[in-house]
Amino acid sequence: MKFCSQCGGSVTQRIPSGDNRLRYICNDCNFVHYQNPNVVVGTIPLYVDEQGEVKILLCRRNIEPRHGFWTLPAGFLENDETSSEGAQRETIEESCANIDNLAIYRVFNVAHANQIHMFFRADMMDGSFSTTSESSDVRLFGFDDIPWSELAFPTVHKALVDFVADHSGGDFAIEMIDIDHGYWKAMIESVK
Repeated sequence: MKFCSQCGGSVTQRIPSGDNRLRYICNDCNFVHYQNPNVVVGTIPLYVDEQGEVKILLCRRNIEPRHGFWTLPAGFLENDETSSEGAQRETIEESCANIDNLAIYRVFNVAHANQIHMFFRADMMDGSFSTTSESSDVRLFGFDDIPWSELAFPTVHKALVDFVADHSGGDFAIEMIDIDHGYWKAMIESVK
């Protein structure tokens, strides 16, 4: 950050009075510019096919980061929307899927990336979905067909691992989990 969004003056990093962290502070108007984590919201969209098999909708990323890898439909929460509204919007933007019955499932603290990821379980209302500008491919995967070695992010990997394990018992406990660089390395090793 170089300039103040309030007055256009230059900013410097210093610790404000009564605080304990470096903040960008305007040299002219003394406005303190707080920077906070971004929230990523998404869904685990489920579809039950004609044979009664449960499938999960995944999207192949058509954007960076991790272009070409598979992910759950997710993206950044916008101002003036709830986390579930954002997750539903992101699912539509990335897959054109109609979902319902959203229920919070996993919250991941990704402190090294200044992010919080929230995933909701969701039911697909029908079997319709399509590619979008953000997804070059959108497909339903049975639990045995998930492309584990091609998943884009550790939070997606962990959400899917947990979901597949929880589905057999029918217990979908809400959990908050810290994801660090070590999880990414372990994930890569587990799919080799």
